[in-house]
Amino acid sequence: MDNGERTEKIEAYGRGFDLLTATLAEIPKEAWKYKPSPTDWSPHEIVVHMADSESMAALRLRKLIVEPGTTLMAYEESKWADSLHYLEHDREDALQVIKYARQTTYRLLKNLPEDVLTHSVKHPEYDEPYTFERWLNIYNKHIPDHIEQIKNTVALWRKSSKA
Repeated sequence: MDNGERTEKIEAYGRGFDLLTATLAEIPKEAWKYKPSPTDWSPHEIVVHMADSESMAALRLRKLIVEPGTTLMAYEESKWADSLHYLEHDREDALQVIKYARQTTYRLLKNLPEDVLTHSVKHPEYDEPYTFERWLNIYNKHIPDHIEQIKNTVALWRKSSKA
C-alpha cells in the first residue's frame, strides 16, 4: 500500500462514525429490534456489536504499535452478542463507545511513525502475520459493511411489516 492509498483509507476510517450516524437517523423506531431470523442481529444488536468491535480494533492497533510479535485476542462475536445480551444494552452508550474509539484511533493513525507500518502481530484466526495494512483494510470497511447490514435488515423489516 502506498502513502496515497494509506492516507485515503485513514481518512475514510475517520469518516466512518459520521456515515453510521447518518444511516441510523433514518431507521424507524419500530425497526430497531427487528431480527430477520433468530440467528440474525437487529440494528440495535449490530450497533452494540460495533461498540465491542471498535473497542477491540482500537486495542489491536495499539498492541500492533507497542508490542509487535505478540498475539492478539480473538473473540466469537455471536457468543458475545448472546452472552452479553446485546438487546438489553443502551444503544446511545454503544454509539458513544464507537465515536470515541474511532476518534482517538483516527488521531493516532494520523500521527503514526513510519516504522510502525512494518510491525506485525499474531492473530489466532490468521496463518500469516497480522500487519498494519491488514488492520487498516479490515477496519476501514467495518462500519460501511455494517451500514449495509443495517440497511438490509431495515429493508426486510419494511417488507415484513407490509405483509
